[in-house]
Amino acid sequence: MRPAVGFAALALLEQAGCRVDVPQAQTCCGQPALNSGDTEGTRQIARRNIEMLEPFDHVVVPSGSCAATIRLHYPELLAQDPAWAARARNLAARTHELLSYLADIRGWLPEGISLEASATYHDSCSGLRELGVKAQPRKLLAAVKDLTLRKLEGEETCCGFGGTFCVKYPAISNAIVDEKAVAVEASGAALLLGGDLGCLLNMAGKLHRRGADVRAFHAAEILAGMGDAPAIGEIP
Repeated sequence: MRPAVGFAALALLEQAGCRVDVPQAQTCCGQPALNSGDTEGTRQIARRNIEMLEPFDHVVVPSGSCAATIRLHYPELLAQDPAWAARARNLAARTHELLSYLADIRGWLPEGISLEASATYHDSCSGLRELGVKAQPRKLLAAVKDLTLRKLEGEETCCGFGGTFCVKYPAISNAIVDEKAVAVEASGAALLLGGDLGCLLNMAGKLHRRGADVRAFHAAEILAGMGDAPAIGEIP
C-alpha cells in the first residue's frame, strides 16, 4: 500500500547493523482472515509464513498489528498441533515490531537526520496494548534534530480503523476517526506520525476530507530522512 514504509524500514535496519533479506514469497500475516472468522484459512497462512521465516534470526515488521498477529495469535491458532505450536512459539519469540526492535534490541538512534517541523504521534491499539510499544517511537523521534513533538489528546485511543472493524461498523468507525482528527488538528502539529499504516491511512483520509493542513507519515519514513517525500494520500 505504501512501498516507502518498506524502503524506510530496510534503510533503518541496515543503519542499525542488520543484514536484511526480504523473502519474495511472503504474503499477508493473515489478520484480515482471522478477523473475518476464517480460522482455518489463517492457520494455512500461519504455517506457510512459519516455514518461510524459520531461517532468520529476527523477523521485523513495520506494523504493530501484523507483528502482534505473528507473536500472539499464531501460537494460539496452532496450539492443538504440538509440532506446529512449537514452531509458532519459536517464530513468535523472534518477531518484533520495527520501532521497538530498533530501540530495545539494537539500541539504535538516528544520526544526522533533521526535519524542521512539529509532529504528533498516535499509538496504535495493537502496538500499544498487545506489544507494549509506547516509549520507543518517541525516543527515536526525539533524536531527530529540529523535530518538535507535540502531545496528542487521546493518543492512546483507537482511531476507528481496527482492521475489518471499519468495514463491519462504518458509522461507528467514522465517528471515532472524526474525534481523532479533531484532536490531531487541536495539537497544532504539521505532521501526524504512527507505527501502523492502517491507522495512518484511516486518519489521513479523514484529515483530508476535513481540509486539515496535516501530513501523515509512518514514523520510519521520518527516521529515514524521507520527510520531504509525498505524505500518505498525496499524489507524487
